[in-house]
Amino acid sequence: QLHLTTSEKNELARSLEMVQNQLQEKESEIKRETSEYKDRLLQAEKEHQDALTEANRKNEVEIEACHEKISSLEHFISSQKLEIEHLKSNKEQLNNSLKEANQALGELLKTKVR
Repeated sequence: QLHLTTSEKNELARSLEMVQNQLQEKESEIKRETSEYKDRLLQAEKEHQDALTEANRKNEVEIEACHEKISSLEHFISSQKLEIEHLKSNKEQLNNSLKEANQALGELLKTKVR
């Protein structure tokens, strides 16, 4: 009986040791996988942050270019308005000169007819 119990005890001790070894292996595997996932997550977060930073930089460059274009167009519009005012003034002067010339011509023709 004692021998049988000792054998069972030894068998149980071996089984317990095997289960403990398997648990340690599983724990090591889970720790390794967790570490890998953390590394991959950190890498993905870094790539995402880099992409965001680059997108923001490109957007800022594009916004600055748009501001410059708007400023340039505003300057162009302003100069065109000045040119239009100048042309209107010239047109008015030419119309006045034309009226004066027509009046003078009319006077000359009246004088000539007399």
